[in-house]
Amino acid sequence: MSEHHSEHYSDKDLQEEVSELRTKSVTAARLFDIRRLIGVLFVVYGVIVTLAGITASDADIDKAQGVNINLWTGLGMLALGLFFLVWLKLRPIAPPPVDITDGAPEEQRGA
Repeated sequence: MSEHHSEHYSDKDLQEEVSELRTKSVTAARLFDIRRLIGVLFVVYGVIVTLAGITASDADIDKAQGVNINLWTGLGMLALGLFFLVWLKLRPIAPPPVDITDGAPEEQRGA
């Protein structure tokens, strides 16, 4: 019989593969974190609305009963967007632990 090289891993090979999978898992988890999307969108829209508030005419402000609503809404959106991005930076998502037996052939699991 021929020997199956793909089924026999040394401990070092297995540890390297698990380490590589963990790195990919961490990268994917961080890439698809919803806080990043929400934060970026609120910051972008907040900048746009804040600029609209800064350049608002007196007639626009009078329509809103003397309140520069674009300026205050834009600043609020900027604050919320920055909150989400700071939260993401301070508390990054931890990927679920990798179970190395999930991808192992039946013979290696002892079944």
